Amino acid sequence: MTAPEIVSGAERRLAVEHWLLSAADDTARARLEWRTDGFALLRCGGVLSAVQISATVVHAAAGSDEPSTVNNYLAGALLGPVFVDRETLRYYALVGSSTGRRTEWKRAGNDAGFMGTGHYLGVPAADATSLTGRIAWCVEMDSPGDLAPADAVSQLVHTGRYRLAGGERHLGG
Repeated sequence: MTAPEIVSGAERRLAVEHWLLSAADDTARARLEWRTDGFALLRCGGVLSAVQISATVVHAAAGSDEPSTVNNYLAGALLGPVFVDRETLRYYALVGSSTGRRTEWKRAGNDAGFMGTGHYLGVPAADATSLTGRIAWCVEMDSPGDLAPADAVSQLVHTGRYRLAGGERHLGG
């Protein structure tokens, strides 16, 4: 009987990086952007798409705007990778391309929206997990192709909208 193989965090991140690079127009440029800027522009609509969600909606759903609390909430609620852009105050849940067919993304407003074919997304380097960095993973990808389920992302958006509309009049739980 052989012992189970253990994959290190560095090996997992490298595998995720290679998978993410399959969405790059130019892999060498994407690697350079990750090293110099901390994020690289990747093409949506192929191996990955994204749902962008305003920080207001995410913070309402999480009951907090404290980064570690929000990250813990997102890990349990989304069951998949999500990152934040603290400059634009947007969170991005990585999802499958079929998520764009759901009707909730056609809702008027700019608090959440689907990014598929024709969109480019600034995705952080696989090891960018700082609680204070401009663009950083809140929930890292566990493995290549491991995306957030559309139902989980939809539920988070509905929860945040409900709380913002006064369905729950408290911040913090």
